[in-house]
This record gives sequence, C-alpha cells and structure tokens, in this order.
Amino acid sequence: MLSAFELAPSILAWVAVLTFAAAFVQGTLGFGYAIVTVPLMALVDSRLAPAVQLIQMIPLIFAIYWRERSHADWTGVFWTTLGRFPGTYLGMLLLAVASQRSLDLIIGSMVLVAVFSLRGERAIRRTKAIELIAGVCSGGAAVVSAIGGPPIALLYKDSKGAEARATLSAIFGVGLFVTIAGRAWAGKLTALDLSLGVWTMPLVMLGFVASKHATRWIEGPRLRFGILLLCTLAALALIGKAVV
Repeated sequence: MLSAFELAPSILAWVAVLTFAAAFVQGTLGFGYAIVTVPLMALVDSRLAPAVQLIQMIPLIFAIYWRERSHADWTGVFWTTLGRFPGTYLGMLLLAVASQRSLDLIIGSMVLVAVFSLRGERAIRRTKAIELIAGVCSGGAAVVSAIGGPPIALLYKDSKGAEARATLSAIFGVGLFVTIAGRAWAGKLTALDLSLGVWTMPLVMLGFVASKHATRWIEGPRLRFGILLLCTLAALALIGKAVV
C-alpha cells in the first residue's frame, strides 16, 4: 500500500503549499478547504483527492468551532446535519453507478445555479425544510467530491462572520465523520489518504493560526463576496475537471 513518503518530493511540496493556503481560507470564511485543494490536487495526481482532504480537515474544523463556539446557530446545525445522513447515502449510491466525470459536472452545475440565484442582496429565509435540503445536498456532494461546503455556506452568506464560521464548523464537524464512514463503507478510503492526511495536519493548523488575523475584516459584504466567489470557483473547477 502506498504511503505519503513514497510520493515525489515535488508533489509533497505542492500538497504542503495548498494545504496551508486552504486552511487559511477555511479559517477565515468558515469553509473553502476542499474547494481550494480538491480540483488542484486532482489535476496533479488523482490519488491526492478527495478523501485526503476529509482527513486533513478534522483538526481544522474543530479548532475553528472552538474559537467561535459561542456564535453557533444550533437550530441550523440540527436540521442540516439531519439531512446529511440521507445525502451521504445518496452520495454512496452515486459513487457506485456514476463516473467521477459525470458527478463533477452535476455538482458543479448545481452550485453554479445556486450562486446565480443567490448572488443579489436578498437574504435567504432559512426554514427547517431549506436547511434539511441543504444538508442532503451537502452530504451527497461531500461523499463524491469532498466539496460539501457550498450548499451550507450559501445559507449563511448574509450572517455575521463569527456565526457563519461557528455554525459551518459545527455542521462540518459531524458531517466529516459521516462522510468518512460513508467512503470507507464504499471502499473509497486508502492507506495513502490516511497517511497523507495525518502528515499534513501541522500545516493545516499553521494555516488556521494565520487566519486569526484575517477574521477581523471578513464581515458583511466581504463575507458574502468571499462565499459566492469560492462557490463559483468550486463549480467552475469541477466543471472544468469534468470536460478536460
């Protein structure tokens, strides 16, 4: 079984740089780790994504939550997490019957449609049904691509930065273990995923520490712009990966 240290030094260096940058983005906005890493890692070597990112995010998600824990919206956490379970199951079914290219195309297109419909100043009315649906979409997308953030992040694009970061981290904290279990059950988790994920955890935490200085000015319009921009980039990256 291949381990992290059997990869070429140039690939390990690329992994290290992207890991730090993605952790900084996640620590600042509350999501975005997989959006930054998955498409770029996959273009270099398909073995580097998406399961590796699920392992890498474990300490990061809980560190962000702990920093902002007093601001979490627990009603949103409950309903989106409830939707995560059927979403994970649907994602496992998709992994079994669809090609990765078609999955990337479907998810990317769905995110683009969501961003287009929510790009204005109008706030989203978060209801139990909307949060449940977002959880289902996030769970399915996380299993097949590790990019489960956009459906949830779009719900909180008009929230204060601390509330968005705390709530997203609480949701992703539970969701990570559901997603990892789903991929393991489907036979989509390897020794390389585990070893590379553990090896890069110190870089993940360095990125988190650095993000502390950026959270002071990521609020309101800047937070909204950052979320919509990252969702758009994620969608375009997935579509590009599917058609190239």
